[in-house]
Amino acid sequence: MDLMTEDLEKYRRELTGYCYRMLGSAFEAEDAVQDTMVRAWRSLDSFEGRSSLRSWLYRIATNVCLDSLNAGNRRARPMDLSEPTPVAQARLNERPEITWLEPVPDGRVLPSVADPAETAVSRETVRLAFVAALQHLPPKQRAVLILREVLAWKASEVAELLGLTVASVNSALQRARATIQENAPTAADGADPLDEEQKALLERYVAAFEGYDMKALTTLLHEDATMSMPPYDLWLRGHEDIVGWMLGVGEVCRGSKLVPTVANGQPAFAHYHPDPEGGYAPWALIVLELRDGKIGGMDFFLDTKRWFPLFDLPERLEAATD
Repeated sequence: MDLMTEDLEKYRRELTGYCYRMLGSAFEAEDAVQDTMVRAWRSLDSFEGRSSLRSWLYRIATNVCLDSLNAGNRRARPMDLSEPTPVAQARLNERPEITWLEPVPDGRVLPSVADPAETAVSRETVRLAFVAALQHLPPKQRAVLILREVLAWKASEVAELLGLTVASVNSALQRARATIQENAPTAADGADPLDEEQKALLERYVAAFEGYDMKALTTLLHEDATMSMPPYDLWLRGHEDIVGWMLGVGEVCRGSKLVPTVANGQPAFAHYHPDPEGGYAPWALIVLELRDGKIGGMDFFLDTKRWFPLFDLPERLEAATD
Protein backbone atom coordinates (compact mmCIF):
# COMPACT_ATOMS: atom_id res chain seq x y z
CA MET A 1 0.00 0.00 0.00
CA ASP A 2 1.58 3.28 -1.08
CA LEU A 3 1.60 6.46 0.98
CA MET A 4 -1.35 8.14 -0.74
CA THR A 5 -3.50 5.02 -0.42
CA GLU A 6 -2.69 4.98 3.29
CA ASP A 7 -3.71 8.64 3.49
CA LEU A 8 -7.07 7.78 1.95
CA GLU A 9 -7.63 4.66 4.05
CA LYS A 10 -7.19 6.43 7.38
CA TYR A 11 -10.51 8.20 6.73
CA ARG A 12 -12.47 5.03 5.90
CA ARG A 13 -14.09 4.53 9.33
CA GLU A 14 -15.26 8.11 9.84
CA LEU A 15 -16.55 8.25 6.25
CA THR A 16 -18.46 5.02 6.86
CA GLY A 17 -20.04 6.60 9.93
CA TYR A 18 -21.03 9.64 7.86
CA CYS A 19 -22.46 7.57 5.02
CA TYR A 20 -24.30 5.31 7.48
CA ARG A 21 -26.04 8.30 9.04
CA MET A 22 -26.91 9.55 5.57
CA LEU A 23 -28.15 6.24 4.15
CA GLY A 24 -29.35 4.20 7.14
CA SER A 25 -27.77 1.03 5.76
CA ALA A 26 -24.51 -0.55 6.87
CA PHE A 27 -23.99 -2.23 3.52
CA GLU A 28 -24.89 0.82 1.44
CA ALA A 29 -22.57 2.92 3.60
CA GLU A 30 -19.63 0.60 2.98
CA ASP A 31 -20.42 0.54 -0.74
CA ALA A 32 -20.60 4.36 -0.76
CA VAL A 33 -17.23 4.66 0.96
CA GLN A 34 -15.65 2.17 -1.43
CA ASP A 35 -17.05 4.18 -4.35
CA THR A 36 -15.64 7.32 -2.71
CA MET A 37 -12.19 5.77 -2.41
CA VAL A 38 -12.21 4.60 -6.03
CA ARG A 39 -13.30 8.03 -7.29
CA ALA A 40 -10.69 9.72 -5.13
CA TRP A 41 -7.92 7.44 -6.34
CA ARG A 42 -8.86 8.01 -9.96
CA SER A 43 -8.95 11.77 -9.43
CA LEU A 44 -5.78 12.22 -7.38
CA ASP A 45 -4.05 13.98 -10.25
CA SER A 46 -6.77 16.65 -10.21
CA PHE A 47 -6.63 17.15 -6.43
CA GLU A 48 -4.90 20.50 -6.14
CA GLY A 49 -4.79 20.72 -2.37
CA ARG A 50 -6.95 23.86 -2.18
CA SER A 51 -8.93 22.03 0.52
CA SER A 52 -7.77 19.36 2.91
CA LEU A 53 -7.76 15.74 1.78
CA ARG A 54 -10.43 15.06 4.40
CA SER A 55 -12.74 17.79 3.08
CA TRP A 56 -12.21 16.56 -0.47
CA LEU A 57 -13.16 13.00 0.52
CA TYR A 58 -16.26 14.24 2.32
CA ARG A 59 -17.29 16.15 -0.79
CA ILE A 60 -17.02 12.99 -2.89
CA ALA A 61 -18.79 10.88 -0.26
CA THR A 62 -21.60 13.43 0.00
CA ASN A 63 -22.15 13.37 -3.75
CA VAL A 64 -22.25 9.56 -3.71
CA CYS A 65 -24.84 9.58 -0.91
CA LEU A 66 -26.94 12.31 -2.51
CA ASP A 67 -27.05 10.34 -5.77
CA SER A 68 -28.32 7.32 -3.84
CA LEU A 69 -30.87 9.30 -1.84
CA ASN A 70 -32.14 11.17 -4.88
CA ALA A 71 -33.10 7.78 -6.30
CA GLY A 72 -35.79 7.74 -3.61
CA ASN A 73 -34.32 5.36 -1.05
CA ARG A 74 -35.37 6.06 2.53
CA ARG A 75 -34.85 3.64 5.39
CA ALA A 76 -37.34 3.27 8.24
CA ARG A 77 -38.11 1.35 11.40
CA PRO A 78 -41.43 -0.49 11.80
CA MET A 79 -42.44 2.27 14.26
CA ASP A 80 -42.17 4.80 11.42
CA LEU A 81 -44.64 2.97 9.21
CA SER A 82 -47.59 2.07 11.41
CA GLU A 83 -49.13 2.13 14.86
CA PRO A 84 -48.34 -0.70 17.31
CA THR A 85 -50.39 -3.84 16.80
CA PRO A 86 -52.28 -5.52 19.67
CA VAL A 87 -50.92 -9.04 20.02
CA ALA A 88 -54.35 -10.55 19.33
CA GLN A 89 -54.27 -8.97 15.86
CA ALA A 90 -50.55 -9.49 15.19
CA ARG A 91 -49.59 -10.82 11.77
CA LEU A 92 -46.16 -11.21 10.24
CA ASN A 93 -46.07 -9.14 7.06
CA GLU A 94 -42.63 -9.08 5.44
CA ARG A 95 -41.41 -6.03 3.53
CA PRO A 96 -38.41 -5.80 1.19
CA GLU A 97 -34.94 -5.43 2.73
CA ILE A 98 -34.50 -1.95 1.26
CA THR A 99 -37.37 -0.74 3.49
CA TRP A 100 -35.51 -1.14 6.75
CA LEU A 101 -33.03 0.85 8.74
CA GLU A 102 -30.09 -1.47 9.35
CA PRO A 103 -27.93 -2.07 12.41
CA VAL A 104 -24.19 -1.48 12.23
CA PRO A 105 -21.23 -2.66 14.34
CA ASP A 106 -19.71 0.12 16.43
CA GLY A 107 -16.25 -0.71 15.13
CA ARG A 108 -17.26 0.09 11.54
CA VAL A 109 -18.52 3.60 12.22
CA LEU A 110 -17.29 4.98 15.54
CA PRO A 111 -13.85 6.61 15.58
CA SER A 112 -11.25 5.74 18.19
CA VAL A 113 -11.02 8.99 20.12
CA ALA A 114 -9.91 9.79 23.64
CA ASP A 115 -12.32 12.68 24.22
CA PRO A 116 -15.31 11.30 26.21
CA ALA A 117 -17.61 14.09 25.01
CA GLU A 118 -16.80 13.40 21.35
CA THR A 119 -17.27 9.67 21.92
CA ALA A 120 -20.67 10.28 23.51
CA VAL A 121 -21.85 12.37 20.54
CA SER A 122 -20.63 9.76 18.06
CA ARG A 123 -22.45 6.95 19.85
CA GLU A 124 -25.66 8.94 20.34
CA THR A 125 -25.80 9.85 16.65
CA VAL A 126 -25.59 6.27 15.37
CA ARG A 127 -28.43 5.07 17.62
CA LEU A 128 -31.18 3.47 15.59
CA ALA A 129 -33.71 6.03 16.82
CA PHE A 130 -31.52 8.98 15.85
CA VAL A 131 -30.63 7.62 12.40
CA ALA A 132 -34.33 6.90 11.87
CA ALA A 133 -35.11 10.55 12.69
CA LEU A 134 -32.50 11.64 10.12
CA GLN A 135 -34.38 9.71 7.44
CA HIS A 136 -37.22 12.27 7.67
CA LEU A 137 -34.92 14.98 6.28
CA PRO A 138 -34.45 15.81 2.59
CA PRO A 139 -30.99 14.67 1.43
CA LYS A 140 -29.19 18.03 1.52
CA GLN A 141 -30.72 18.99 4.86
CA ARG A 142 -29.56 15.64 6.18
CA ALA A 143 -26.01 16.34 5.03
CA VAL A 144 -26.08 19.83 6.55
CA LEU A 145 -27.33 18.58 9.91
CA ILE A 146 -24.76 15.77 10.13
CA LEU A 147 -21.85 17.96 9.05
CA ARG A 148 -22.79 20.83 11.35
CA GLU A 149 -24.26 19.12 14.43
CA VAL A 150 -22.48 15.75 14.47
CA LEU A 151 -19.12 16.48 12.88
CA ALA A 152 -18.94 20.12 14.05
CA TRP A 153 -18.01 21.63 10.70
CA LYS A 154 -18.26 25.39 10.32
CA ALA A 155 -21.10 26.80 8.23
CA SER A 156 -18.57 28.17 5.75
CA GLU A 157 -16.98 24.71 5.36
CA VAL A 158 -20.35 23.08 4.73
CA ALA A 159 -21.28 25.81 2.27
CA GLU A 160 -18.09 25.21 0.29
CA LEU A 161 -18.61 21.43 0.32
CA LEU A 162 -22.23 21.61 -0.86
CA GLY A 163 -21.85 24.57 -3.19
CA LEU A 164 -24.25 26.71 -1.14
CA THR A 165 -24.12 30.08 0.54
CA VAL A 166 -23.58 30.30 4.28
CA ALA A 167 -27.08 31.75 4.59
CA SER A 168 -28.52 28.74 2.76
CA VAL A 169 -26.63 26.37 5.05
CA ASN A 170 -27.92 28.13 8.15
CA SER A 171 -31.47 28.10 6.79
CA ALA A 172 -31.23 24.38 5.95
CA LEU A 173 -29.88 23.65 9.41
CA GLN A 174 -32.76 25.52 11.06
CA ARG A 175 -35.34 23.57 9.03
CA ALA A 176 -33.55 20.29 9.73
CA ARG A 177 -33.49 20.95 13.47
CA ALA A 178 -37.23 21.65 13.43
CA THR A 179 -37.95 18.38 11.62
CA ILE A 180 -35.72 16.39 13.97
CA GLN A 181 -37.50 17.99 16.91
CA GLU A 182 -40.84 16.82 15.52
CA ASN A 183 -39.45 13.30 15.24
CA ALA A 184 -37.21 13.49 18.28
CA PRO A 185 -35.92 10.11 19.44
CA THR A 186 -36.36 9.17 23.08
CA ALA A 187 -33.21 9.87 25.07
CA ALA A 188 -31.12 6.78 25.84
CA ASP A 189 -28.66 6.06 28.61
CA GLY A 190 -24.99 6.34 27.72
CA ALA A 191 -23.25 3.00 27.44
CA ASP A 192 -19.56 3.71 26.90
CA PRO A 193 -18.46 1.97 28.93
CA LEU A 194 -21.33 0.22 30.67
CA ASP A 195 -21.58 1.12 34.33
CA GLU A 196 -22.14 -1.49 37.03
CA GLU A 197 -25.91 -0.92 37.08
CA GLN A 198 -26.14 -1.38 33.32
CA LYS A 199 -24.01 -4.52 33.45
CA ALA A 200 -26.28 -5.95 36.12
CA LEU A 201 -29.36 -5.04 34.04
CA LEU A 202 -27.97 -6.90 31.01
CA GLU A 203 -27.02 -9.92 33.12
CA ARG A 204 -30.60 -10.07 34.39
CA TYR A 205 -31.89 -9.69 30.84
CA VAL A 206 -29.81 -12.64 29.64
CA ALA A 207 -30.92 -14.77 32.59
CA ALA A 208 -34.59 -13.90 32.04
CA PHE A 209 -34.46 -14.44 28.27
CA GLU A 210 -32.49 -17.67 28.34
CA GLY A 211 -34.68 -18.95 31.20
CA TYR A 212 -37.77 -17.69 29.35
CA ASP A 213 -38.97 -16.11 32.56
CA MET A 214 -41.50 -13.54 31.40
CA LYS A 215 -42.17 -12.23 34.89
CA ALA A 216 -38.49 -11.49 35.37
CA LEU A 217 -38.22 -10.04 31.86
CA THR A 218 -41.05 -7.56 32.34
CA THR A 219 -39.45 -6.19 35.52
CA LEU A 220 -36.56 -5.08 33.27
CA LEU A 221 -38.75 -3.41 30.63
CA HIS A 222 -40.36 0.02 30.74
CA GLU A 223 -44.16 -0.07 30.69
CA ASP A 224 -44.06 1.42 27.18
CA ALA A 225 -41.18 -0.73 25.92
CA THR A 226 -41.28 -1.63 22.23
CA MET A 227 -40.34 -4.74 20.28
CA SER A 228 -39.81 -4.94 16.53
CA MET A 229 -38.70 -7.71 14.14
CA PRO A 230 -37.49 -6.48 10.73
CA PRO A 231 -38.02 -7.58 7.96
CA TYR A 232 -41.56 -7.83 9.36
CA ASP A 233 -43.46 -4.59 9.79
CA LEU A 234 -45.13 -5.77 13.00
CA TRP A 235 -44.15 -4.02 16.20
CA LEU A 236 -45.48 -4.27 19.73
CA ARG A 237 -45.65 -1.92 22.69
CA GLY A 238 -46.09 -2.67 26.38
CA HIS A 239 -45.67 -5.63 28.70
CA GLU A 240 -48.94 -7.36 27.87
CA ASP A 241 -48.42 -7.48 24.10
CA ILE A 242 -44.71 -8.30 24.28
CA VAL A 243 -45.27 -11.16 26.72
CA GLY A 244 -48.31 -12.32 24.73
CA TRP A 245 -46.13 -12.58 21.65
CA MET A 246 -43.26 -14.26 23.46
CA LEU A 247 -45.59 -16.90 24.89
CA GLY A 248 -47.47 -17.31 21.61
CA VAL A 249 -45.70 -17.25 18.25
CA GLY A 250 -42.44 -16.39 20.00
CA GLU A 251 -42.57 -19.56 22.12
CA VAL A 252 -40.16 -21.12 19.61
CA CYS A 253 -37.44 -18.96 21.23
CA ARG A 254 -37.65 -20.85 24.52
CA GLY A 255 -34.26 -22.33 25.35
CA SER A 256 -32.26 -19.82 23.27
CA LYS A 257 -28.74 -18.60 24.00
CA LEU A 258 -27.51 -14.98 23.85
CA VAL A 259 -23.97 -13.85 23.01
CA PRO A 260 -23.11 -10.20 23.80
CA THR A 261 -21.99 -7.72 21.14
CA VAL A 262 -22.54 -4.01 20.43
CA ALA A 263 -24.45 -2.21 17.68
CA ASN A 264 -25.33 1.42 17.03
CA GLY A 265 -23.69 2.58 20.26
CA GLN A 266 -25.96 0.30 22.31
CA PRO A 267 -25.72 -3.15 23.89
CA ALA A 268 -26.72 -5.98 21.56
CA PHE A 269 -26.91 -9.75 21.55
CA ALA A 270 -26.56 -12.50 18.99
CA HIS A 271 -29.62 -14.67 19.55
CA TYR A 272 -29.16 -18.38 18.85
CA HIS A 273 -32.17 -20.64 18.60
CA PRO A 274 -32.21 -24.35 19.61
CA ASP A 275 -31.44 -26.44 16.53
CA PRO A 276 -33.37 -29.76 16.23
CA GLU A 277 -30.15 -31.30 14.89
CA GLY A 278 -28.21 -30.20 17.97
CA GLY A 279 -26.60 -27.03 19.24
CA TYR A 280 -27.91 -23.58 18.41
CA ALA A 281 -28.50 -21.83 15.08
CA PRO A 282 -28.58 -18.05 14.40
CA TRP A 283 -32.02 -16.53 14.94
CA ALA A 284 -31.69 -12.74 15.39
CA LEU A 285 -29.45 -9.82 16.21
CA ILE A 286 -31.08 -8.09 19.19
CA VAL A 287 -30.29 -4.39 19.67
CA LEU A 288 -31.40 -2.99 23.02
CA GLU A 289 -32.12 0.59 24.00
CA LEU A 290 -31.42 1.44 27.62
CA ARG A 291 -33.04 4.42 29.30
CA ASP A 292 -33.54 5.41 32.91
CA GLY A 293 -32.14 2.14 34.20
CA LYS A 294 -34.44 -0.15 32.22
CA ILE A 295 -34.88 -1.46 28.68
CA GLY A 296 -36.96 0.79 26.46
CA GLY A 297 -36.70 -1.11 23.18
CA MET A 298 -35.78 -4.50 21.72
CA ASP A 299 -35.16 -4.65 17.98
CA PHE A 300 -34.81 -8.20 16.64
CA PHE A 301 -33.12 -8.17 13.22
CA LEU A 302 -33.94 -11.58 11.79
CA ASP A 303 -31.86 -11.71 8.60
CA THR A 304 -28.92 -13.40 10.30
CA LYS A 305 -27.26 -14.36 7.00
CA ARG A 306 -26.58 -10.63 6.57
CA TRP A 307 -25.97 -9.55 10.14
CA PHE A 308 -23.93 -12.30 11.75
CA PRO A 309 -21.02 -12.15 9.25
CA LEU A 310 -21.04 -8.33 9.46
CA PHE A 311 -20.71 -8.52 13.24
CA ASP A 312 -18.14 -11.35 13.10
CA LEU A 313 -20.46 -13.64 15.06
CA PRO A 314 -20.18 -17.45 15.12
CA GLU A 315 -22.23 -19.33 12.52
CA ARG A 316 -23.65 -21.54 15.28
CA LEU A 317 -23.14 -22.55 18.90
CA GLU A 318 -22.49 -26.07 19.98
CA ALA A 319 -24.47 -27.62 22.80
CA ALA A 320 -22.80 -27.33 26.19
CA THR A 321 -21.17 -30.48 27.47
CA ASP A 322 -21.00 -31.38 31.14
